[in-house]
Amino acid sequence: MHGLHLTADLRGCPAGRCVMLDPAALREACLGAVRLAGLAPVGELFHRFEPAPGAAANAPVGITGVVLLAESHLAVHTWPEIAAVTLDVYVCNLGSDNSAKAHALLTALIAAFEPQHVEQHALERGRAVLAA
Repeated sequence: MHGLHLTADLRGCPAGRCVMLDPAALREACLGAVRLAGLAPVGELFHRFEPAPGAAANAPVGITGVVLLAESHLAVHTWPEIAAVTLDVYVCNLGSDNSAKAHALLTALIAAFEPQHVEQHALERGRAVLAA
């Protein structure tokens, strides 16, 4: 279960960008970045939320998207109403080290949102398993 878990909290993202508001645009950006990084998508789901009760029908609302990877997963959550995005990339490193691919995926997605501020974290998960 040895792997790398990367997160990024993005602030000051242009709220009107398609990747913030349109599930199809976010899906295209995510799958493109996954393939560019050399990872293998095996499933996905993107969901656009409805405006809050009492909000205008055309109020900006966010999207939650998940891409299941052969190597693990990518999760993206947009909040156009506060110009924010969270990114979560986890890759398994059992059998081969996918760390560089995880970093490439995160970098590509950060660029797609053009944030003014980025806070990133990396967590090594599990321990390398040695053959018996």
